[in-house]
Amino acid sequence: MNEQLAGALAAEEAAIYAYGVIGVNLSGEGKRDQARAAEQVHRGRRDWLVGRLDQIKASVAPSPAGYELPFPVTDQASALKLAVHIEDGVAQAWRPLLPVTEDADRNTALSALIDAAVRATRWRRLAGVSPVTLPFPGRP
Repeated sequence: MNEQLAGALAAEEAAIYAYGVIGVNLSGEGKRDQARAAEQVHRGRRDWLVGRLDQIKASVAPSPAGYELPFPVTDQASALKLAVHIEDGVAQAWRPLLPVTEDADRNTALSALIDAAVRATRWRRLAGVSPVTLPFPGRP
């Protein structure tokens, strides 16, 4: 379970970084508000993961000072594309926790996967991407 928790933590930290880039490239308060709200959710998930890893006395590699984005983000279209990419990645990072957890930990992992899938769908809709949903969120 340590490895899966560490993977989810890495994805959440990357999402927090990415939303800083996403937010400044979005126009309109509604979209920026959605980016801010998403970043806050990812911060909360990160904090939960750090606490859970500490609770089970697991150590993880420190997070990097910065991240290399998968493509340049220079405008709203590329920011929305990054938001979809990040949320899909977060869902993929939480999915491996489902078979190795139970009770509250599994509920947290499932909620995180569902939340990321819903956010990815919202970003796809705003970007005009079709289809707006994936048949099995969290699958690579």
